[in-house]
Amino acid sequence: MTVGIAGLGLIGGSLAKAYKSAGHTILGFDSDTSVLGIAQLSGAVDGALDNETVGTCDVIFIAVYPGAAVDYLDSIAPLLNKETLVIDCCGVKRLVCEKCFDIARRYGFTFVGGHPMAGTHNSGFKYSKATLFKGAVMILVPPSYDDIMLFDRLEETLAPVGFGRLTITTAEKHDEMIAFTSQMAHIVSNAYIKSPVAREHKGYSAGSYKDLTRVAWLNPDMWAELLLENRDILIRELDFFIASVSGYRAALSENNKESLRSLLDEGRAIKEELDGR
Repeated sequence: MTVGIAGLGLIGGSLAKAYKSAGHTILGFDSDTSVLGIAQLSGAVDGALDNETVGTCDVIFIAVYPGAAVDYLDSIAPLLNKETLVIDCCGVKRLVCEKCFDIARRYGFTFVGGHPMAGTHNSGFKYSKATLFKGAVMILVPPSYDDIMLFDRLEETLAPVGFGRLTITTAEKHDEMIAFTSQMAHIVSNAYIKSPVAREHKGYSAGSYKDLTRVAWLNPDMWAELLLENRDILIRELDFFIASVSGYRAALSENNKESLRSLLDEGRAIKEELDGR
C-alpha cells in the first residue's frame, strides 16, 4: 500500500512511522521542507508527496489544521486517482466534512472524516512514534452510513496503525462530544493553571494537580483554531460549567455544609455511574 501523509507533525509523523514499520511505502508532505527532509533521513518517509506522486496513493491522510486541510484537499483534488481514499485527522468535523465531502463529490474520490484520539502535550515530528495510536480510538465520519464495502476498506486500511476501536459517527455528534471530552478539558486545565498559587505548588501537589493540569501544556495556535471552529457548542458547555461551579462558590460563601456536601455527592455519584468503582 502506498500511503500519503500531508503534515508531518506529531500525528502525521506517527502515522508515517506506524505504516512504515508495517512495510508500506510512505510519501510525505510538510509546509516546512526541512521536516520532510528529517522524516526521509529517519527512514519514516520514502519520498515526497507532490503533484507528481499524489495520484499514486492508495490512501492519503491530511494531518494539518482544519482550514489548511480543506485548502490542501482542494489543491490536490484534480490530481487524485478516483480509487484513492482520503482521511483527515482534524479535531473538528463539521467544517472539514461539509467542505471536503463536496470536494470529493465533485472529483469522484472518497473522503472520510477522521480524528485519531491520541496525542501528547509535545508537538512536532521529533515526538512522533509508531505506537502512538496503539489501542486508541479512531473516530470516523463517512459520507454515507450504509456502505459496508467502505467500512471494510477502512478497517483494512487502518489495521496497520493498531487502533483499538473505530467509532462511526456524524460530524455533528463528533463535535458535540469532543467539546465535552476534550476541548472543555483543555480550557479548564489552561484556566486553572493561571492561579498565582500555581507558581508555589512544588512540594504541595500530587496526582490530582498533575491530572488536572496535564493538558494546559498545549499548542495555542492549533487549539485556538479548533475551539473557534466549535465555538457554538463550546459556549453552551462553558455556560453549563460556569453555572455548576457557581453552585459550589455559593455554598462556600454561605458556609452551607449540607449544600456543599450535596453538590460533591452528586458529582461523585455521576462519576460512579459512568465509570464504575
